[in-house]
Amino acid sequence: MFTGIIEELGEVLAWDRAGDSGRLTIKAPLAVSDAKHGDSISVDGVCLTVVDQGPDWFTADVMAVSIAMSTLGERKVGDRVDIERAAALGDRLGGHIVQGHIDGTATLLTVTPGDAWRVLRFTLDPEHAPLVVRKGSIAVNGVSLTVSDAGDDWFEVSLIPETLAATTLGTLTPGDRVNIETDIVARHVQRLIHFGAGALESPSGAVGAFAAGSVGIYGHGGSADSPATGGNA
Repeated sequence: MFTGIIEELGEVLAWDRAGDSGRLTIKAPLAVSDAKHGDSISVDGVCLTVVDQGPDWFTADVMAVSIAMSTLGERKVGDRVDIERAAALGDRLGGHIVQGHIDGTATLLTVTPGDAWRVLRFTLDPEHAPLVVRKGSIAVNGVSLTVSDAGDDWFEVSLIPETLAATTLGTLTPGDRVNIETDIVARHVQRLIHFGAGALESPSGAVGAFAAGSVGIYGHGGSADSPATGGNA
C-alpha cells in the first residue's frame, strides 16, 4: 500500500523488453536506501517488486498486463518517473490509500495556468466516471490528488507549486498520457451496489449492520450518535 506522496523522482536507466513483458531498471537512491529483494515500490503509480538492486538503483519485472494498462511501456532511458516506497505501519497517511493497481490511463487535455498553480484537465473513461467525484481522491502517476471538478468524460486537478516541482506532473503537456487509480473505497461501494443489492436491502446484511452501527468506523457497538469509548465522529 502507498499514500500517494511522491518521495523522489527516479530516472530510467534501462528498459529491457522481452516479448510482451520486460525488466525496468531505475535510479532511485532514496527508494533503495532501505529496500530489499521483494519489496514493493510505486513507479508512476504502478506497484513493482524489487528483483535486483545496487547502491542507487533497483530492477523490477514488468508483466504484460502492466505494460498494456499503463504508460510504463512508453518510458525510455533518461525519463523521469514518480517514486514512492510502500507505506510502513504507523506512517502518516498524508495522501489517501493508493494500492498501485491502476485502472488504466488518461490523456491530458488542457493546462490552465494560475498565478503559481495549474489546473490540469484529463480524459475520463465512462467506466471510471462514476468513481471520480468532485472533492474526492484520485491518484495520477501515483500522486494523491483532490478532484477539483469532474464531468462525464473528464476530470480536473489543481496542482500547487510543490506538486509541480516534486513530481512529473509539472512537465506534462496536452496529449501526454498518465496512469490513474480511482479511490479503492469507491470501487468497493460500486461493486457492492452491483452485486450486493440484497445486502443493501436486508437489515441483517453487511451494509445493514453498518447502518445500524454494529460495525464501522465508530468502533464495535458504536454509532454516529453514540461513538464507542475512544472513538470520535
